[in-house]
Amino acid sequence: MHVGMATGFAHQRGHDYPDAQFIREEVDNCVLAEELGFDSVWITEHHFTDYSMCTNPLQVLSYIAGRTRRVRLGTQVIVVPWHDPVRLAEQIIMLDILSNGRAVLGFGRGLARHEFQGLRVDQARARELYDEILGMVIPAIESGIIEGGATFDQPRRELRPKPLRSFAGRKFCGSFSDSSLKVAAELGFGRMILQLPQRGAALPPDDYDRVWKEVHGSSSLPPAPIVSGQYFVDDSADRALELGARYTATTMRHAITNYEMTSDAVSRIPGYEGYAARVVPADRVEDYVAAFGKTVIAGTPQMILERMDELRRLYGPQAFLPHVYFGGMPQEEALRSMRMFAATVLPEVKSWTAESSLDNAFLRLAA
Repeated sequence: MHVGMATGFAHQRGHDYPDAQFIREEVDNCVLAEELGFDSVWITEHHFTDYSMCTNPLQVLSYIAGRTRRVRLGTQVIVVPWHDPVRLAEQIIMLDILSNGRAVLGFGRGLARHEFQGLRVDQARARELYDEILGMVIPAIESGIIEGGATFDQPRRELRPKPLRSFAGRKFCGSFSDSSLKVAAELGFGRMILQLPQRGAALPPDDYDRVWKEVHGSSSLPPAPIVSGQYFVDDSADRALELGARYTATTMRHAITNYEMTSDAVSRIPGYEGYAARVVPADRVEDYVAAFGKTVIAGTPQMILERMDELRRLYGPQAFLPHVYFGGMPQEEALRSMRMFAATVLPEVKSWTAESSLDNAFLRLAA
């Protein structure tokens, strides 16, 4: 089983804690992940607030590539409509070359209005841009040739440097809508499970399996998913559950603000109508936050293993990507939990057999 470490670069420690210090600490945590035995590190993209402060995951991963030798380097996710397709394809290829083929790609469509506005991108065109840009970038990073697009009208150009190797098996999506899932299925993406159910809860309908079969036929199965989530480990079960729930709830509280979840503003944007069902009434915010806090994977090492085994049986994943820093927790708390996970949980989970594994893609490419 492949086990990576994900980070949202979610500052959330207040204005008195310097941004530069936080960024350096999170980058150091990503570098430490290799020493502790994690198989990969994953970084998201966000802009303008302390909700998440990595504005260019490909840039940061290129820096991490120079400080590591083994760990895979993933994006969770690149928000596609915010990017020029030529520059995006070039940056992906450059990361893969600088890391000697360690790049893994996750893509999403984006949601927060203030980010689209700040980047001067019409959010009403996000679905169209997502489809068009990926339809140009994915062939380009395979063939080294980019062209086309109704919006970009890109002249045919050869990309230099050329792609190092195929990205087959190294592409994933973090989207939820049927339209985005359809594009992901057409392009052969796996999916990322970014939000987990509470323990014992029934899984929602598996939209991706349905969409994949619509695209590829009823007998075809999509790639096994990648499962993420917030993790907090401690010798004391009570302490782990209390603090894990607190920091996870803080994460959701910031998400509600970042995505305007108490308003229907986003669901009134063409292409985002489905988000009407996700609106949280203002008088229910704290109930919603508390319920989300219970989705944390927290407890003693044995409790963590039991919950991960449950998730393994639910999802049949090819990788786990725990977030070990979130919700504004102190750096020393994040490091303690990360080190304990690596020492007591990681060896056991990595020994588990998966029907398919993210590492298989790299083995095939190296053959």
